[in-house]
Amino acid sequence: MAVLGIAWRWSDSIAWRSGMGAWGPAALPRMEQSMTAHKHLKERIRARMARTGESYTTARRHVLNALPPAEYLLLGGVHPDTHAIAGVLANRGLVAPHTGQPLSEAMVLGAGGGLGAGYILWEFKAHNLPSLVLGFRNNWQYPDRWARKACQRLNVPARVLETGSARKAEAELRDAVGQGVPAIAWADQQLLGYRHLPAWLEGHGGPPVTVYGIDDEAGVALVDDRNRAPLTVPLDALAAARARVGSYKHRLLVLDAPAAELDTEGLRRAVREGLAEQAEHLGQRSDSFSLPAFRKWARLLTDPGNAKGWPKVFAGRVSLFHACLSVYENLEPAGGWDGGNLRGLYAEFLDEAAGLLDAPALGKAAAAYREAADRWHQVAEVALPAGREPFAEARRLTDRLQAQVEGGDAAQEEAAATAAGLWALRDRWRPRFPGDDAEAVALLGALAGAVTAACEAEEAALGVLAAAVPPG
Repeated sequence: MAVLGIAWRWSDSIAWRSGMGAWGPAALPRMEQSMTAHKHLKERIRARMARTGESYTTARRHVLNALPPAEYLLLGGVHPDTHAIAGVLANRGLVAPHTGQPLSEAMVLGAGGGLGAGYILWEFKAHNLPSLVLGFRNNWQYPDRWARKACQRLNVPARVLETGSARKAEAELRDAVGQGVPAIAWADQQLLGYRHLPAWLEGHGGPPVTVYGIDDEAGVALVDDRNRAPLTVPLDALAAARARVGSYKHRLLVLDAPAAELDTEGLRRAVREGLAEQAEHLGQRSDSFSLPAFRKWARLLTDPGNAKGWPKVFAGRVSLFHACLSVYENLEPAGGWDGGNLRGLYAEFLDEAAGLLDAPALGKAAAAYREAADRWHQVAEVALPAGREPFAEARRLTDRLQAQVEGGDAAQEEAAATAAGLWALRDRWRPRFPGDDAEAVALLGALAGAVTAACEAEEAALGVLAAAVPPG
């Protein structure tokens, strides 16, 4: 197989859940020991030093820019944006100074400013199917701005490339991948194909994916979208997906991980800045991009007089079942492609930060955010109860599809069948809700109560965090 850039060999990789802060059972304490696919990295670096007279830092950079095939590690992950950066840095050999392991996805989330809050209900009249978007990451509405900020704080040089030319876009992608540098690309999920979305969802966008290899002989790109086994996308489909959404047409993020390990003081500074931004940002009283956005949603769930209230938007109970499923997809990590509510992942960051900054009070904030995560889980339970059909079947199919996407190409046949069943279920219940008017009203009331409880937990957690942030 003729492969440009970094190819995969799944059998060599180590299962590691990004953000969990620890390696699996076969783990070894150091990055260059534990990533067994990077065979004899230090020996190759020293051989280059002897041959060229370069310093260790310079030689290491060149070696990491020319990794041989079969060395990309599919690590899995929680959230597409944070995983993309953490996964690329892990595969570029970057090691966190406080753990001796790859920088965790949780640490990327925290350094990037932590959490956000947002609520949008898009109404697509052509399909009579409102689409719910809940923002849970800092700067969730500006993914490129967030990525630049996170990389800057982590002292990782990053280039954001954008062009209107399809030819130049392909050349930029090949230039990066051809040098062994995985590239993060924004693309339309429907056109990528592996989630088997219906054709009418073309152009609705999607999160970034990492392209780490190009196989011209097979006509495919090798993609990392938190999958744990090899996943490929036809090159023409990738090109079309990258070109489809005007707001991020052909956007590419290319990271140049520093050759040396992260500096401890630099990482502490990044953590402090991220903590300060989290406390300041979510404490604002904006209705759009901070915690009041969720309060607004709680009110809209039961407000019959508001044109954007759910009783009016879903009048006659049309598409209300789809909306309930969207709530679940937005909130649960296992249920959709956006990583869920991220409060649990942020709690992991706070636990790491507590040790790094010697600030044990952050551990109490971590516990408070785990409580918030649990409250959001209860919202998902209300929206899609596991003990009631057809809600339970929708939940099973949604979780199964995400697991099959993580299974890569080998699970694509099953993923196609699961997606077909899921969308058939959506279509069946689009015209009517599986319950009478009284049940629909009761559901919206229960949702409003659960969202209000989650808001209260969020505000309590923010208060604990604000008190725990150590002085700069």
